[in-house]
Amino acid sequence: MPDVMLNWSFNHLFSGEVGLSLAVLKVRELGRGSTPPGCTVARSRQEWSRASLPHPSPSALLQGVGAGAREASGLRSTGTPKPLALVATLLVSLHQSDPLGLNATPLPQDSSLVETPPAENKPRKRQLSEEQPSGNGVKKPKIDIPMTPTGPSVPSSPSVPGTPTLKIWGTSPEDKQQAALLRPTEVYWDLDIQTNAVIKHRGPSEVLPPHPEVELLRSQLILKLRQHYRELCQQREGIEPPRESFNRWMLERKVVDKGSDPLLPSNCEPVVSPSMFREIMNDIPIRLSRIKFREEAKRLLFKYAEAARRLIESRSASPDSRKVVKWNVEDTFSWLRKDHSASKEDYMDRLEHLRRQCGPHVSAAAKDSVEGICSKIYHISLEYVKRIREKHLAILKENNIPEEVEAPEVEPRLVYCYPVRLAVSAPPMPSVEMHVENNVVCIRYKGEMVKVSRNYFSKLWLLYRYSCIDDSAFERFLPRVWCLLRRYQVRAWGSWSGAALERGEAAPQRLSAAALQMMFGVGLYEGTGLQGSLPVHVFEALHRLFGVSFECFASPLNCYFRQYCSAFPDTDGYFGSRGPCLDFSPLSGSFEANPPFCEELMDAMVSHFEKLLESSPEPLSFIVFIPEWREPPTPALTHMEQSRFKRHQLVLPAFEHEYRSGSQHVCKKEEMHYKAVHSTAVLFLQNDPGFAKWGPTPERLQELSAAYRQLGRSHGSVGSSSSSSEAKDRDSGREQGPSREPHST
Repeated sequence: MPDVMLNWSFNHLFSGEVGLSLAVLKVRELGRGSTPPGCTVARSRQEWSRASLPHPSPSALLQGVGAGAREASGLRSTGTPKPLALVATLLVSLHQSDPLGLNATPLPQDSSLVETPPAENKPRKRQLSEEQPSGNGVKKPKIDIPMTPTGPSVPSSPSVPGTPTLKIWGTSPEDKQQAALLRPTEVYWDLDIQTNAVIKHRGPSEVLPPHPEVELLRSQLILKLRQHYRELCQQREGIEPPRESFNRWMLERKVVDKGSDPLLPSNCEPVVSPSMFREIMNDIPIRLSRIKFREEAKRLLFKYAEAARRLIESRSASPDSRKVVKWNVEDTFSWLRKDHSASKEDYMDRLEHLRRQCGPHVSAAAKDSVEGICSKIYHISLEYVKRIREKHLAILKENNIPEEVEAPEVEPRLVYCYPVRLAVSAPPMPSVEMHVENNVVCIRYKGEMVKVSRNYFSKLWLLYRYSCIDDSAFERFLPRVWCLLRRYQVRAWGSWSGAALERGEAAPQRLSAAALQMMFGVGLYEGTGLQGSLPVHVFEALHRLFGVSFECFASPLNCYFRQYCSAFPDTDGYFGSRGPCLDFSPLSGSFEANPPFCEELMDAMVSHFEKLLESSPEPLSFIVFIPEWREPPTPALTHMEQSRFKRHQLVLPAFEHEYRSGSQHVCKKEEMHYKAVHSTAVLFLQNDPGFAKWGPTPERLQELSAAYRQLGRSHGSVGSSSSSSEAKDRDSGREQGPSREPHST
């Protein structure tokens, strides 16, 4: 009887939920030795429907697979034929094939796009609008840990994009501890939301797969590059590197870079970065800070005059420039000696006058030196990229993996978006160590440790399960997590002295606990603005009101949806990334874009979105969140305000809305959110079909604004727990930006 039933299962299992439901019943009934009702007649979907058998949810399916597998395991131990184990394995493989129906079959020749998967293959998904989030904006976790089958899980075919994999845990005490580790206590994301982003089927990426040895070398070289930058600024210009300028340099360079490294630039035109040049020049002869009191204004005016005179005397400037600067400086010193009753406003007016008179001459004298700094950093980066690639290719050669593979033929069809796939096979991974300290998961490779909270570790596990197709046994999961965390961590070590690192000094405890983990950061709170994300309430409203199911700028650590674009396709693709936003070309869908605040990147984003909106006849919508910088306005903001695709513009006032910290994967709960110290502009860019489907109606805009007000009430205690100075420090990268002149008052 079992052999006959097994035969039937292989010949008549249907695709989608119906077939999986039938197969689950078969396995469970095989364990009981009886024939399940309806199985003998349910030879098609139509017959299954006539049998009025229920369509279980994905969670119920997993429980059914586990139950059938356990019963099959019991039968094996008593001498029942072993083919039952194959049925359980088949069920896992079927569920892996596309449980959410994200990857559609080829669409009809008329190119009509279907926004959701076919009804018969679409499981009933939990909707955000059906849940009332708790007072702190955190959704209660909902996760099922499947049981151990009697046979090994079957790897999914790489030819099926978007195929998830399952890590099956056993029932031993160690496995139960692992299962508890993967069950989050607080959830700031919703990975159940299906995508409505439709793209053309694309080939795999040619970027090389990550490896801990390569990532370790890359991180060491980037730390050295940061230190070179600091030393050049100090020695040549007598200033500290402008805050976050190195981070924005990497962002701006990657907009134009055609090199092979996912992080360091190596093939850019022009060589001199406009972003780095602009930010250094803005701090010459000294950095102008915000002032509150009269004495501070007087001291700032004196320092600026002294620095301008010293610079013009030490550089090769024209006689006329020297004369103008020296005369204005002496006039300023004379005024300072005579006028002892001046107010703060008088001092600031005098400083502005001095800057207008001396600024052009000082900038001309410093121009060649600053260009030399930018060029030197780029050429050092170029050399470092060569060293990294040589190391990478040596590892591939050692494992007989070719660095170049023949590009597969890509079928010209439309599919729902799926994670980046790599063309080059991944080499074997070295072992890494993992242990848990309180609620922090620590992963160590060759003495280098990275940390992530247990909640976010479980999130990475889920994303990996959904997205990875070459590691069904999860043997490479921890090494890839180490590479991912190291990649984002490496941008967090710049403000702490590189010389101290070379001397072997330990990082300050406060930095080592949190700041060293911050993405894109070079100091305490720095970088959190570059990778801050919208709060949960706002994402829920965007999905419910405007159909948003995709983030254009995110990471595996801060994403809300499981489909998103990120900076690094090599490390992030295994965790669901669709690749860099500027390389992602959807034909349909609703998207949220909250880019890192680099002017060149934001402007390139707007141009990219307009091309997509212009070329697509299908519903396409982008809701963009950028800072409302007005002195002067950024090109990206001006570009969007003048765009014919702009449907509405909403302004969120400063201190009346929040962001989720870029260090959310390691920070304390009370530091999860922070007030924005600048206004944020929300712009709706939509083509005509997108406007008809997801248009910003007054009712929808009112509900979106209510989501921010709800957030303010629920997080009021959190916001008040942080001092205003900390909030300003944390958000200063967003507030000023790369070329913002700080306000004098």
